[in-house]
Amino acid sequence: MMSQISQNQDFVDYAVEQARAMGSEYAEARYERSSEVTCLLRNGVPEPAVMGDAEGIGMRLIFEGGLAFAATNEVSKEGIRALLDKMIRNAKSAASFSKEKIHFSEEECHVEKWSVDEKKKLEDVSVESLISFLKEIDATLKDPIKDVSFVNRLLFAGYDIDEKIYANSDGSHLEGRVPRVSYFGLLTALYSGATTTVSVPPGYAGLGGTGGWEVMDALNLTTLVPKGAGETTNGIKAVAKPPTDETLDMILGPGVAGLTSHESCGHPGEADRILGREGAQAGESFLKDNSIGMQIGSAEAYVSDDPTIPGSMGFYLYDDEGVKARKRGLIVAGKFSEFLQNRATAYHYGIKSNGSSRAVRFDREPIIRMGNTFIEPGDWTFEEMLKEVKRGVYIKSFMEWNIDDKRLNQRYVGLEAYIIENGQLKDAVKNPVFEITTPKYWGSIDARANDLEFVSATCGKGDPMQGAPVFTGAPHIRLRGVRVGAR
Repeated sequence: MMSQISQNQDFVDYAVEQARAMGSEYAEARYERSSEVTCLLRNGVPEPAVMGDAEGIGMRLIFEGGLAFAATNEVSKEGIRALLDKMIRNAKSAASFSKEKIHFSEEECHVEKWSVDEKKKLEDVSVESLISFLKEIDATLKDPIKDVSFVNRLLFAGYDIDEKIYANSDGSHLEGRVPRVSYFGLLTALYSGATTTVSVPPGYAGLGGTGGWEVMDALNLTTLVPKGAGETTNGIKAVAKPPTDETLDMILGPGVAGLTSHESCGHPGEADRILGREGAQAGESFLKDNSIGMQIGSAEAYVSDDPTIPGSMGFYLYDDEGVKARKRGLIVAGKFSEFLQNRATAYHYGIKSNGSSRAVRFDREPIIRMGNTFIEPGDWTFEEMLKEVKRGVYIKSFMEWNIDDKRLNQRYVGLEAYIIENGQLKDAVKNPVFEITTPKYWGSIDARANDLEFVSATCGKGDPMQGAPVFTGAPHIRLRGVRVGAR
């Protein structure tokens, strides 16, 4: 399948060569084709499928210290030359208004073709088979579960394939192909005259990964989804109120804790946010330019981001600046150890890029993005952590969350949650509210279980918006001395 875009290698090389010949200090070009198919089943009835293709070339250059990006889906040598003329004018203009000239860190060049293995090719998966797949899942949800009826059922399934050819003036030439599959379910549950909208499995932004249709087969969703729907009923039917007048201990399920790794560590640790570039777009950060080494949490706080995890939704081997991907240790033993960097921010810090620059389509500029962000597992079991809690709350899954612009104050509302008394799970509690600052959160962790789980998600950032595929992950974690509220 790589041959479908390989014929455009000449245009990529031409763009880089011409940009350099016109006086650019640096140039890169990326020919990319993105294909997607998404099907929606609404209460057992299929909606029109969404099918799309986006294909073209995106280019960046640095001229006299100014950075410019442009893209086109009408690719010819004449068109590329005309676009480069415009980009150079834009770069000159940007440089005249900028206090600092743009420079990229020096990086090793790479020449490689790489792709994700597929046992069941996604091109062979028809719209009809996707709808049939969703109908099988929907059939498991038609009847009430524990007196809870799912009166509105939205089930999504689909796939996308991303192929690209990349070259830069440093000498890198890369060709990559990543197929992804995904599922998401949103249900409106009716119980005792009241409705609650939940994702199923509960608290999951989605499920899926990179590879062929075998990824979806392995999830066994006709068993997993009704099981998750049954779990949501515990929270929906709960009547007990959470304890709100005391400081207590808390255990968070992997889905909840994984979200915190993404929102209150990954995002504030993006160097472009820290340096102010994203301030008017995706937000700011409570971290400062000199926050590397800052104590943000307890010695049990460990958060990493690793785009090289096989089968993960955020998988890639090279970023969109030609830098080889690697695991990044963001928080290590409670200290911020590393920010997510692209080549421009890495130059600012006097270091190497850690391969965090991504674009989701040919016509989007590469910006700093997470890959797969997660709390590292520890060596506890859930039962061991539970046993040591005399009074607390276990929030297994969540129904809503929010966090402020600087990623400093956050709030989560539990869906399935329980009182803990003397190491035992007791009554299910209704919608416990967990509000905490980021330093207090990471500082309260005293135990991490060994049951790391990942879920898929789409991370939004940039202008125009770029929804990047990612994993969030965590094991069960325990926090000491926190407070819980109620709705």
